[in-house]
Order: sequence, then C-alpha cells, then structure tokens
Amino acid sequence: MNGALLQQLLAARSERRAVALVTELATGDQRLVLREKAVSDPLAPVLDLGFRFDQSGVHKVGEREFFVQINNPALRLVVIGAVHIAQAVIPIARGAGYAVTVIDPRGAFATGARFPDIQLYAEWPDEILPRIGLDARTAMIALTHDPKIDDPALSAALRSDVFYIGALGSKKTQASRRDRLGANGFTAADLSRVCGPIGLDIGAKGAPEIAISIMAEMTRVLRLGE
Repeated sequence: MNGALLQQLLAARSERRAVALVTELATGDQRLVLREKAVSDPLAPVLDLGFRFDQSGVHKVGEREFFVQINNPALRLVVIGAVHIAQAVIPIARGAGYAVTVIDPRGAFATGARFPDIQLYAEWPDEILPRIGLDARTAMIALTHDPKIDDPALSAALRSDVFYIGALGSKKTQASRRDRLGANGFTAADLSRVCGPIGLDIGAKGAPEIAISIMAEMTRVLRLGE
C-alpha cells in the first residue's frame, strides 16, 4: 500500500467511517471504497455484504480476483436510562462486541456500583450526545419512559445516521411519543426508524428476556437492514 492510500485509510478510521481496501490479486492495484459510495462501485454486491457482515475475503468477478478487506468502525451502543433492563442488555451487547455508553441524568440510577466498568454519564442526553457523537455504527435504545430524558435522545438519534433506534413502551406510549416528536418537525418516514415497542415480538417476560429481544432486533437491523 502506498503512503497516500495508507493516510486515507487511517483518516477514515479516525473519523469512524466504514471503508474497504480492494486489492486486485493479479496486478496488486489497490483502491479504497467508502461504504457510502460502495453502491456505485463495480463490486457493489460484494462490498454490501462485506460491510453488513464485517466479512473480508477473496472474490472473483469474471476472470479477475480481488481481496476485499473490510474496515468497519467498532460497534457502539448508547443506552438512555440506567434501569434494570439496561443491566440485562449490557452483558449481551458487550459479548456481541459493542462498546456501551449509559446516559441518565438521575444520579441515583447512574452509579458505578450499578454499572461497573461502563462509560457512564449522569447528564442530560442533549448535553452529552453532541460530545460523544452518533454515527452509522452506533445503536441507541431509550429505556426511561420519561419524555424529558428519552425525547431529546431520540431526536438526536433521528438527526443522525445511527443504524438502530429502539424505545421502550407500550403501543399507547409509542403513539404519544410519535405525536410529540412529530410536533417537533419529524416526518412519518423519520419516525418509522424508531423500533417501538422495542425488541422482536417473542413474548418476552422480564428484563433478561426483553434484553434478548432487543439484541435480536438490533442484530437483525445491523446485518439485514430490516
């Protein structure tokens, strides 16, 4: 890899932008393809699968062979609400490779004793989210049931490229939430990004099973885009 290409690759990584290094095996020619531009690349189907499944490999196109090295940013999960369901979700998320951040302005909930070894902020979401940033390799789940906490976080997520947004609450709670967010200028298409009630409908009961349903839905969106 030449120096200019290396610098571009390092810059993409530092900016948390997904990028593929494509090498033609017969010639050694190399190029970088950003995920947002992959749809127009000759290897578009290969790149799409590679980015979605974090999968590098050799691919033959006609008589030519390419090695596609996928460089995806690390996965992140932002949890709004230091609640008991968050405690159940976190071990599964960490096992699946997510770096977890918990945000809850209620100091009695957001304590190191309840969430050891987790990046934890006892601050309002609209204060901390601009500092930590939201991107296409980040998921957000809102769990507090408190509009003063959840709504600003969901608004920030809807204005970003996060790949998954989930919100806890009944269908009635979701309808009220959509009305509030709609009044703040979000369209029906925007609000369709919010998965709520959160999690796959597997009849989950109790925090551990709800956590499983959340992570299953998040994984489906990450890998299959649906």
